[in-house]
Amino acid sequence: MADRNKQVSRRNFLKAGAAGTAALIGGALLNPGSLLGSTAKAESHDAHNGAEPGSHGMQHGYDPGTEVTEGLKMAREALTSFDYGKVSQLADGRTIREYEMTALDQEIEIMKGVKFPGWTYNGTIPGPTIRCTEGDIVRIKFSNATSHPHSIHFHGIHPTNMDGLEQIPPGGTFTYEFEAKPAGMMLYHCHVQPFRQHLHKGMYGNFIIDPTKPRTPAKEFSMVMNGYDLDFDGENEVYTVNGYAFAYMQEPVKVKVGELNRIYLSNFLEFDLINSFHLHANFFHYYAIGADPEARPYYTDTIVLGQGERGLVEIVFPAPGKYMFHAHVSEFTELGWMGFFEAE
Repeated sequence: MADRNKQVSRRNFLKAGAAGTAALIGGALLNPGSLLGSTAKAESHDAHNGAEPGSHGMQHGYDPGTEVTEGLKMAREALTSFDYGKVSQLADGRTIREYEMTALDQEIEIMKGVKFPGWTYNGTIPGPTIRCTEGDIVRIKFSNATSHPHSIHFHGIHPTNMDGLEQIPPGGTFTYEFEAKPAGMMLYHCHVQPFRQHLHKGMYGNFIIDPTKPRTPAKEFSMVMNGYDLDFDGENEVYTVNGYAFAYMQEPVKVKVGELNRIYLSNFLEFDLINSFHLHANFFHYYAIGADPEARPYYTDTIVLGQGERGLVEIVFPAPGKYMFHAHVSEFTELGWMGFFEAE
């Protein structure tokens, strides 16, 4: 185990407090000698992770500022962007949706002034939210433009030769094609060893299969919960929704009083066993996976998810105001996984 005094440890983050935390992270990565010392690896795409999970800290009074950074733009786009692919019809009348996905090494801004050496699909963390309807033929042309082997493993029901277990080498391509089923909230991610490295570095995204009978109309959002281990010691120092810390504190998610809101929520947090979603001053209905339209939802204000768990969160806001949402693990909250819905 490396000298804890030379790492960006979560203990150091807890000591930093509110606004000083951003400066601590940024200063450490811009000047690794100040905090990381000789163990700094956050600047390298080839750094391998450590092993052990852990815990974390930042105050509810943290001010993320007003600057619209590239990372904030990424999180803003991820919230409401759904990729329906290029649509055409087969001779038998079925719909085919075609997508192009490329694995790219990409520096990702995860907090103002802090960049992470990501492994990405199409240059973002999370990758694009792929969306289709049950029964559609999904065709994804995957290109690996990195120096590492990668793949795409889709959750759902499909032939085993389309399961993403085969590595696509650097410079290689592969086309995944299958019928989308069942309806519900699915996922995709890289399935190349070491698994924890490929997931932690950012190779994942939401995959929504809509039912043939449309769901009740709603304002819809996509949210992926994740974390970042900045010094690759197997412990996360930053936690986010859609890749950027405190994104939805800086820009609250705008909703309307009395309107149905639907969140496609997933957990891709590596190194910690669970993640959670907690809503203040309100309750929501939660449909695990969302595949069974007859299933009774939970009615709650908090859900707990392991990695790969996902579902639909449906919320109606009863009155105007700012409704906080965050992880109900305090350290995750204080290190970036926190935001607001603003009902008007």
